[in-house]
Amino acid sequence: MIIYMINTFRTCQKTDSERSQKMIRIGIMGYGNLGRGVECALKQNPDTELVAVFTRRNPDDVKILTETAGVYKADEITKFRSEIDVLIICGGSSTDLPWQTPEYAAMFNVVDSFDTHAGIPEHFEKVDAAARNAGTTAVISAGWDPGMFSINRVYAESILPEGETYTFWGKGVSQGHSDAVRRIEGVLDARQYTIPVDSALAAVRSGSAPELSTREKHTRLVYVVAEDGADEQVITEEIVTMKNYFVDYDTTVKFIDEETMARDHSGIPHGGFVIRTGRTGLESENSHVVEYKLQLESNPEFTASVLVAVARATYRMSLEEMKGAKSILDIPPAMLSPKSPEVLRKSML
Repeated sequence: MIIYMINTFRTCQKTDSERSQKMIRIGIMGYGNLGRGVECALKQNPDTELVAVFTRRNPDDVKILTETAGVYKADEITKFRSEIDVLIICGGSSTDLPWQTPEYAAMFNVVDSFDTHAGIPEHFEKVDAAARNAGTTAVISAGWDPGMFSINRVYAESILPEGETYTFWGKGVSQGHSDAVRRIEGVLDARQYTIPVDSALAAVRSGSAPELSTREKHTRLVYVVAEDGADEQVITEEIVTMKNYFVDYDTTVKFIDEETMARDHSGIPHGGFVIRTGRTGLESENSHVVEYKLQLESNPEFTASVLVAVARATYRMSLEEMKGAKSILDIPPAMLSPKSPEVLRKSML
């Protein structure tokens, strides 16, 4: 573990020429898998630097890879209002982000990865009120879904207005769903896998535009390590009936021990597909299939990389007085990139 951290630190370093550029000063709230991913992603971006990590744990117990940044208690964050350009909030969507993002948007430009799709409109309104009142810029629900998948859904539907859009997730570990299960009383640890139904995926790719219910597109598999004496039946019932997470899916819950969890489920892969099938022509005679795919070895590290790109855009939008809550759909693509518009036109257009 120590060797891995040293190697990660070395490979994530910036050159002197990169450090001479104008740096966007970043704070990280929360230092779990996502927070660690953000730290390393910052080191891969030449115009960003980590100023501070804030944690609810004892700061002395949190070891980070950035020698120039400090670790502080979460309630010390108010001292850093003039030192942070963007705060990246790395809490969970179930119980953290609904209160954290509005609270911190009242003090900083912020980015979060709130991923409870049904709760996004309400979350947006609360964050927007806080950010507009404070004059800050707050981007919510940045990641890969919501996030990159959202962009591709909008692009495909705008181009092919006559058609159907399908989103498939997995097979992979959902951080948000796993975190929601871990919040259940009696649960020590949990991993939740989202699994596409192969027959549904094949039907969509055929261009036949099938009507599929939520339950017909995915199944969910949950591995749980329970506390000694916990009622497994009660835990199972709470999982399969959890609103916005499991109630609309065929969900299988399996109880395992800590050793099995560590051996077989330590990785956090994920991915999925956005597929748009549509028709064009005077008589809609020509069919088209647009497919966007992600295959991720590390869900939190990829999500973290999206958050850092969005933090750049958030900072730029704040300079242009674009206040209030935003989503990734409100961000011009060029604002995400460290490259100048001239370079982007020459190399990417």
